[in-house]
Amino acid sequence: MESFALENILKEIVAEARTLRDRHTTEFRAPVNYAAVFAQTKFEFIKLMTAASQLGKVIKETSTGPLFLIRTIETVSGPLCLIKIREPETTRPERGDADFTVEDYAKFKALVLTKPGFSLVERPDFEMIELLDPKFSVRAYFSNVPLIKQLGINP
Repeated sequence: MESFALENILKEIVAEARTLRDRHTTEFRAPVNYAAVFAQTKFEFIKLMTAASQLGKVIKETSTGPLFLIRTIETVSGPLCLIKIREPETTRPERGDADFTVEDYAKFKALVLTKPGFSLVERPDFEMIELLDPKFSVRAYFSNVPLIKQLGINP
């Protein structure tokens, strides 16, 4: 897979996640801060890794796949420079996800957690709200603190 093909996949994931976000929230201006591609097979994972390596470098290894700092890609929701290539998982049949930064996370959390499709995911150092809709082939997340800030990256 060429790097431009991965760029197009990332742009499509962000665009669809933006549509998902806009259908279920009023955070129409929330910028993307991170995106992930969910590999569906081991072979695809290898191809995606090769393409991601052409765009940037691994900055963190995680149990589900590496995080890459890449040259900035312009998307419909702003610049994207942090991506993850996720290893295949049966729990992730979607194409990927995008994480958006909301201005007032506490207010947003209070508004959406009572709505269908939203759930709270708690981690040791942060939390995020996950948005799933079976009509979409992506997921949307809203993290507090956004991953790009957790890692100290200035796009």
